[in-house]
Amino acid sequence: MTARRRLRSLRTRLLVFIGVTLAVVCAAMALTTVFVQRTYLLGNLDDRVDNAAQRSLGGARLHPEQESSLAFLMESGHPAGMLAARLDDEGGLLTAEVVGQDARPTALTDSQRTALDGIATDGSTHTVTVSGLGTYRITAVDRDGVRVLVGLPMGDVQQMINGLVAVEVVVAAAGLAVAGCVCAVVIRRQLRPLGRVAATAVEVSRAPLDRGEVTALIRVPAGDTDPGSEAGQVGAALNRMIDHVESSLSERQRTEERMRRFLSDASHELRTPLASIAGYAELMNRGTDRIEPVLAWRRVSAESARMTGLVEDLLLLARLDEGRPLQSDEVDMAALVAEAVWDARAAGGDHDWQLELCLDAPALVVGDESRLHQVIANLLANARLHTPAGTSVVATVETRGATCVVRIRDDGPGIPPALLPTVFERFTRADVSRTRAGGLEGGSGLGLAIVAAITAAHGGHIEVRSEPRRTEFTLELPLADSASGTLCDANSPRGAST
Repeated sequence: MTARRRLRSLRTRLLVFIGVTLAVVCAAMALTTVFVQRTYLLGNLDDRVDNAAQRSLGGARLHPEQESSLAFLMESGHPAGMLAARLDDEGGLLTAEVVGQDARPTALTDSQRTALDGIATDGSTHTVTVSGLGTYRITAVDRDGVRVLVGLPMGDVQQMINGLVAVEVVVAAAGLAVAGCVCAVVIRRQLRPLGRVAATAVEVSRAPLDRGEVTALIRVPAGDTDPGSEAGQVGAALNRMIDHVESSLSERQRTEERMRRFLSDASHELRTPLASIAGYAELMNRGTDRIEPVLAWRRVSAESARMTGLVEDLLLLARLDEGRPLQSDEVDMAALVAEAVWDARAAGGDHDWQLELCLDAPALVVGDESRLHQVIANLLANARLHTPAGTSVVATVETRGATCVVRIRDDGPGIPPALLPTVFERFTRADVSRTRAGGLEGGSGLGLAIVAAITAAHGGHIEVRSEPRRTEFTLELPLADSASGTLCDANSPRGAST
């Protein structure tokens, strides 16, 4: 069932529910009104019947010796249609007449008299149907041996009640019709935003989210996201869900692209040394004199070492991605950076290496010393490989609050702005724009990715800023708990050259 059909079904159910509710309310009000009005009219009629009985009883007591006389009916003031009778000691009818309109009273027939038999003379009111005359409210009274039965017709009361019922039905029907039309208009108008929300959800469900590039998904219009209404709340929630889905799809696409690029670069990096190893092995198997066995073995060993290093780097990144725990020891970052600078000086003597220490507290962090050394060594190697001879590389260690800050700065040509956003991604190379030292082959493009992964595993943060003549990597790590105090390295003062 489509969303529109569901909305139509919902609208129909609402209209039916409201219609039934209104019908029940109208019926209850009409019945209550009729009941109250009928009770009032019957009470009024009973009062009149009682007054007529008392008057008739008074007229009958004037001539107690005339037990069957209805002479009092000849008096003026009796309403037309009034029925009167005299009763014997056992309650039987002695005589019974009905008052006519502008005419003498008329005696009741035997069948009419039969309807009046058995009425007790206790003054209570009864409803009796007399053939040919209609329905009457009748009472019988007894005073001092004089017994009189009097009744008044209920035709006027019944006619008024029937008219009231007809009016109630007409008014209720008209009210239901008007209320139904108003409710239909209101419900349609209130559900219209929900229909647009449903249409948006249908359009999003039809989008090919499982394949292809992520395209901008449609949103619920801003006018249908008013938090003051239920439909607006649904629209706003749907927009938030679409935003989340779109961002998740974009992230998935970026992840897939990075994975494809990673597999492509890894395959290329592994294929190059494998091709070299296979080529030299083939030459050695042929026993050709064009290449010396010692040189071939050296090249095979070098390419094997290169491939082993690449595989080790990939394994390290995989372990870090899995969140495997590292060793946790207290590491002195000042001593670690100093050792790394000395190692870099030995590997690249044609650069100007400097170490600066200015510590407000001991530069002690908790982590894996070998991995942290790898971070600093990779940063220094990156500066050495991608800057020309004579470049100054400065390593600075500082403590700032609860953070240890390590900066590696060089005055080389800088990193191209287009490369900065991806400099810490895997297999990212700056060979195109940064001059290599001595024509050395570049690395695999995993060095800075390993730096970022190890830093994140230690709860730290790394960033880079670069412009011509100044490139600076800033590494921040949380300090271990230690005594406060300001320390300066006497052997390596700030700005000292190593």
